[in-house]
Amino acid sequence: MTAPMQVDYHDILRVWREADGIPEIEHAWLFDHLMPIAGDPDGPTHEGWTLLSALAAHTRRVRLGLLVTSNRFRPPAVLAKIAANVDIISGGRLDFGIGVGSRPGHPLAKREYEAHGLPFHDPAHAMGSFAEACTLIRRLWTETEPFDFHGAYTQLTGAFGNPKPVQRPHPPIMIGGGSAPTLRVAAEHADLWNIPGGDIDDAVRRSALLDRYCTDIGRDPASIVRSIHLPVSYTEPSTTRDAIATAIAAGFGHIVLGLPAPYPAGIARWVTDTLIEGPRWSSG
Repeated sequence: MTAPMQVDYHDILRVWREADGIPEIEHAWLFDHLMPIAGDPDGPTHEGWTLLSALAAHTRRVRLGLLVTSNRFRPPAVLAKIAANVDIISGGRLDFGIGVGSRPGHPLAKREYEAHGLPFHDPAHAMGSFAEACTLIRRLWTETEPFDFHGAYTQLTGAFGNPKPVQRPHPPIMIGGGSAPTLRVAAEHADLWNIPGGDIDDAVRRSALLDRYCTDIGRDPASIVRSIHLPVSYTEPSTTRDAIATAIAAGFGHIVLGLPAPYPAGIARWVTDTLIEGPRWSSG
């Protein structure tokens, strides 16, 4: 994952092109913020979906996505259209990451709403509209006739998604977040579920709660891939290797490694040689 803040477009492009040529690196990610959430608050931040589209056109193999899209930023029908186009541009390599959006307690995260004229609704509204968006986006990707949608948060007349994504029935849906309401939505809609690393015991507890919610609705919990985001330390790689090993042992088979900027030359190869091909998990 290359967070697109405090960096230049060409720096990110360099890392992604290098990663695209390394088979051990299976996927690459951006985040979805409109202003920096760390470092210089007035520094550059590239819009996630625009940047992802460009990177999709400059890569050929690696799967790609946003970790994760903020449902607060774009109307769901517009987001479905954007994502379908990125799946087409990439030749069917999109993993569609989505979450409720933002961090209400993060002072730098919340300011981007006022700065862009976006409403910041209360948690109940945010969660309800998120669940509704997941349903609506899936319908726009899969239904073959126009339809009306009369939800609690979105009203559409003659809704229709065309062109459809390349992937059938639709791009894999990754839902990010660890709250109980988010996990209920993940149980219904997610193909992958992601949580930030740090407290592995907490991640395991939340994964078990996701299992329970899946069972409650008659879904096999094993049908949802467990994903975790782990920060990379350039100076203490053994710490990162230990975190990867712990996460895999805990059932998280989809590992997203967060690279701090600036990105050294050859960083994708360094990640592969130093972190991925470690002896702790080479046997599978």
